[in-house]
This record gives sequence, C-alpha cells and structure tokens, in this order.
Amino acid sequence: MKAVQTDKAPKAIGPYAQANISWDTLYSSGQIPLDPNTMELVEWWIEPQTIQVCKNLWEVLKTWWFEYRDVIKTTIYLDNLSDFKIINEIYGEYFSHKPSRSTVEVSKLPLGALVEIDVIAIKNNDK
Repeated sequence: MKAVQTDKAPKAIGPYAQANISWDTLYSSGQIPLDPNTMELVEWWIEPQTIQVCKNLWEVLKTWWFEYRDVIKTTIYLDNLSDFKIINEIYGEYFSHKPSRSTVEVSKLPLGALVEIDVIAIKNNDK
C-alpha cells in the first residue's frame, strides 16, 4: 500500500491519507469542500460545495494518473437528502460513465460541510 499525497487537494484533517494505492486500485478518503489553499470550506450552499469536492477528488486521482473514468464506485454523504437532485446534476458532469454509487444522508459532516464523496478507482478497467 502506498499513500497518496498532493498539495493540490486539501490536507487530511486527521490521521489518514488522502488516498491509498494498492496494486492498480486507488481508494480515496472522503473529500469535503475545502479550498486546498486556505483549508476553509467554500461557500455555504450545495452547488459550489459539490463542485469543490469533485475538483478535490480530481487532484487526488491525477496524482497517480487516474482519471474520472477509472472510478468504479463512489459514496456520497449528504447532510440533507433533499439536495439529491442538485448533487445528481453536478455529479453527472464529472462521472458521466456512471460508476456504482451509494448515497446516504448523515447527521453531520466534518467542519459542517454539506457533502462528502469518496471513490474507488481501478487503472486499466474495462472502459
């Protein structure tokens, strides 16, 4: 296992890696909508937070030459499931290849974020 670390995505806010690589598979930690330069949450509504999470995931993925299309599984954590439709629209722009996905409402996310997403990606999967 090799830890993934990039300064272009937010630093971990606890004792964990941004992601880990095992063989040809990347397992990301959940990304929340932190601006990697300020380590502050972006604006307080769901659209910009979802976009920032997807940007952060992209930076983690490309550190080891993965692409969005390599993602085979995602998990979305929402603090309000009524944001599901908005999340779907934005998510679909980044994950148009339709990986498997779970979406759950949680009572609270780190630092008061509205959304968190983690991914599993495999290189050279059947694209």
